[in-house]
Amino acid sequence: MSEEWNPKTELGKKVKSGEIKSIDEIIDKGIQIREEQIVDALLPGLETDLISVGQSKGKFGGGKRRAFRQTQKKTAEGNKIKFTCIAVVGNRNGYIGLGIGTSDETVPAKNKALRNAKLNIIRIKRGCGSWECACGEPHSIPFKVNGKCGSNEVKLVPAPKGLKLACSNELKKILHLAGIKDVWSKARGQTATRMNLVFACFDALKELSRTKTRDKFEKFAGVCEGAVSEKV
Repeated sequence: MSEEWNPKTELGKKVKSGEIKSIDEIIDKGIQIREEQIVDALLPGLETDLISVGQSKGKFGGGKRRAFRQTQKKTAEGNKIKFTCIAVVGNRNGYIGLGIGTSDETVPAKNKALRNAKLNIIRIKRGCGSWECACGEPHSIPFKVNGKCGSNEVKLVPAPKGLKLACSNELKKILHLAGIKDVWSKARGQTATRMNLVFACFDALKELSRTKTRDKFEKFAGVCEGAVSEKV
């Protein structure tokens, strides 16, 4: 944690003083995080990635996918350009965050997206809910979940070990940083709208923690929430 950080919230002061030593204490109490340095201090080594939500100009409407979506607004002074970026952060071990940022330039948009992703960090459940595997290790998800955003619906289904991530490349970025190694997926709706698609996937991951399971099933499927020691 940087010594230059001067916490402005009560939560930040407790984290810097060492009174709060785990991100789980904050998540369990449902406290809203308002400073990104809190996440940097409690979850060091977070990895980041950008979702390809934009498209560069190309012949006949084609073009390479890019991380920034550009929009224009007509004003009396001329065209006003805005850039939108979506960032994902995770430690590949049960913690994941997704955020969106908008600015007049690309770099501030990226920084805003990374900051919002850290402020939206969540803890997810992992396990082995596939009847084809039943190894009891947290390489997949414990049960089927659905997420929705706009017209997009994403269903995640437990998969056996070795299948890897059977989903689109943008969803792979989220699931990979969350620590999920094997999963089936199915998407419905206007999936070309990638912003809604990734937020639907993020909503499905939230549903993993919202759903309550019995102790007997948790033991059978090896369900764990948050960070675990690597065994797979």
